[in-house]
Amino acid sequence: MDKTMKSVAIRAQFGKNLRLLCADHPSVSEVCRQLNINRAQFNRYLNGESYPRPDMLSRICNFFNTDTRILTDPMSSITAPSSDLMSHPEISAFTAVKQTLVSEDELPSGFYKLSRQSFMFPERYITALLMIYRKDGWTFLKGSEALQSLRAQSLPMSPEMRQFKGYVQKIEGGFTAMVSRRNALTFTFNFISPVASFDRNFWQGYSTRTVNESINSNRVTRIVYEHLGPSTKQILQTARGAGFCEFDDLPIYHQRLLRVDEPFA
Repeated sequence: MDKTMKSVAIRAQFGKNLRLLCADHPSVSEVCRQLNINRAQFNRYLNGESYPRPDMLSRICNFFNTDTRILTDPMSSITAPSSDLMSHPEISAFTAVKQTLVSEDELPSGFYKLSRQSFMFPERYITALLMIYRKDGWTFLKGSEALQSLRAQSLPMSPEMRQFKGYVQKIEGGFTAMVSRRNALTFTFNFISPVASFDRNFWQGYSTRTVNESINSNRVTRIVYEHLGPSTKQILQTARGAGFCEFDDLPIYHQRLLRVDEPFA
């Protein structure tokens, strides 16, 4: 390949790679603004008409978290597996991660009381204390499973085994939470939506666990989240009372929202 053809190939490959990298950003204009580069010049890069000086190439590589191979190699050969699965280019247009962020107004950080029917013992009910919190712009939840629940499953009762964590996303009509114990054990999927209430502190929905069908247990049941606000008394009461209980032991409003006399549809 002569020098001219090589230059054309480099410009074409760089332009193609740059278009792929820009696709993960809101707009080309936004990329230009953050790179502090003229839009007309950047368009020349995108169209394969030019490639940047070394200083500008370094700035572009740093911005897109890549290296100078974007001049010569296809992105598929130089892109490391993304640790952020939901933002992977293969599905990012469908998962729309930025649109699923949860605001404080929609689901406040703090402690929540959860109640639902037990999966393993359908005649009994479960309450738990959850904490919803933010980190790096994302919304997470965490809590600890009751000792009596682990004992019933013949599982170790160490603090590490008891703890569960998950992440929360906004979807049409409500919020989802994917929750598991350490090492991806006992996955559950929760969907909740806000309930019209005086303090706007209740959410209802359903919870389902990822197990095979069983005659003697449930895989899906209704669930209630109650935001406890700043009340230390309520938080401590919920923590001390967490675990199995009878239906009549649940707060009246939780009983009403769980609608145990109505088949789940």
